[in-house]
Amino acid sequence: MKYHVLHILTEFAEEWQKDIFDQQLCELGVDTIDGNDYYIPSEVWMEKADEIRTFCSATESITFMGADACPDENWNAVWEAEHPVHELPLGIRIIPHCAFGAGYHETTSLVINSLLSAHLSGKNVLDHGTGTGVLAIFAKRLGAARVVAVDIDEKSVENAKENASLNDVEIDVRLGSSPLPFVEKAGAGLFDLILANIHRNVLLANMPSYAAALTDGGELWISGFYQEDCSALRTAAEQQGLTLIDVQAKNEWQLMKYRKEERL
Repeated sequence: MKYHVLHILTEFAEEWQKDIFDQQLCELGVDTIDGNDYYIPSEVWMEKADEIRTFCSATESITFMGADACPDENWNAVWEAEHPVHELPLGIRIIPHCAFGAGYHETTSLVINSLLSAHLSGKNVLDHGTGTGVLAIFAKRLGAARVVAVDIDEKSVENAKENASLNDVEIDVRLGSSPLPFVEKAGAGLFDLILANIHRNVLLANMPSYAAALTDGGELWISGFYQEDCSALRTAAEQQGLTLIDVQAKNEWQLMKYRKEERL
């Protein structure tokens, strides 16, 4: 496959802003990122060049420097040779490709550390915004009976399936933006634990779906936001009958845990 490399200079004040920008470019067709170089299939670039240039020009922190055609090589193989597989606890290995969640970001490590001390045997788990599938893979390795992993990005879905196979675990990876379709099809109370390491606005929009999808006594763990976002998220969770049970932080990033109280 022929590729173009896009040279894009970013000057964001916070690392999470670059994470969001990178993910948005992935949704536009980029499938490999190396620093300020963004690799995109040439046919996709020809189709979306104007859209990508317009997107980059909309923010002062982004400068589109240009695009070059790459030699006809196996770029996935080249990238993987230069970026070794990430080794994580429990012997879990992750190839991140373009998906978020190699296991080292503060939000991912907060959730992983909590999973390592959780009792997941026999539990049904949903990982919303799975990225590489890293959290779903940990949940399954730690004894979850069934794990559903959802992402809006097709490349992330394929990456999560690849990493599940790499780690010899079975997880149900699906393309979709919300857990709501599962609730509609199979009824409420599907999951004992929901993991959602995504952006603040996505969490707010999906709070009713999370609450509906939880079993009585089930827990929702959310991350991917800063302390200043906690108040809005707490209000949204409490409006759905969820009770805050724990808050953790790492370098300003937050993890909040909620429980859906059991009905008497």
